[in-house]
Amino acid sequence: MAIGVYLTFRTLQIADLSVEGTFPLGAAVAAVLLEGEYSPATAIFAAGAAGMLAGAATGLLHTKLKIPALLAGILTMIALYSVNLRVMGKANVSLLNTDTVYTSLAFLQLSPNMTTFVVGLIVAVVCPTLLYLFFGTEIGLALRATGNNPQMIRAMGVNTDNMILLGLVISNGVVAVSGAFIAQSNGFADVGMGVGTIVIGLASVIIGEVLFGSRSVKNALISVVLGSIVYRIVIAVVLYLGMPPNDLKLFTALLVAIALSLPLVKTKLDSRKAGI
Repeated sequence: MAIGVYLTFRTLQIADLSVEGTFPLGAAVAAVLLEGEYSPATAIFAAGAAGMLAGAATGLLHTKLKIPALLAGILTMIALYSVNLRVMGKANVSLLNTDTVYTSLAFLQLSPNMTTFVVGLIVAVVCPTLLYLFFGTEIGLALRATGNNPQMIRAMGVNTDNMILLGLVISNGVVAVSGAFIAQSNGFADVGMGVGTIVIGLASVIIGEVLFGSRSVKNALISVVLGSIVYRIVIAVVLYLGMPPNDLKLFTALLVAIALSLPLVKTKLDSRKAGI
């Protein structure tokens, strides 16, 4: 999910709020298919396809109807709330006693926590690797250039609207796949599970960049993954220290605000030192 947010926020320079709708969309599609006794792989691929369609809707609103990207994402997010209810037929779907990607690894004879760790590790390696390979292609380079310098890439004959559309499709597809994995891990899909997704994704991206840097594409992708891990560790620590769970969203928002302000603080400190 953090990788998906990074793709729009850093690569395309767009704050895409539709991820708050595509995350539960992926969970809903996967849950319904698993409940219908489809294979976990089918459910995950279908969730990704549904997320891509939602990303395409945001992209078309922005590129064809010229609606600002932020507003286009909000419109898609609002529409997906009803879509998710339609998909599930109710507010939540339980996956208890249902075969998932985690139960399919029972032959390894691992504990549930270790199974979740193994699946998470595989995804954390495969997803950034595939995206890194994609960024090395001609289309991937054009996508990155669209976010960095749209005037230059247009002068080279690249349709930036198509690149933005492609970026939103890939981003929301990845986020929906994340929702599918989380639903199977939690044992349920809920229509409200996407609330705060964009803030969590931004926290992972910003924390990763502040702690590990983003000098290259490979370094940036690794930083996002490590940032998401650090974020979860911080959340676990503050919960262990006694923070009420109801305050987690507030804490996350403050954490992102502090992380975003660190470059400015660092610049001011450096300028003061130079002045002295």
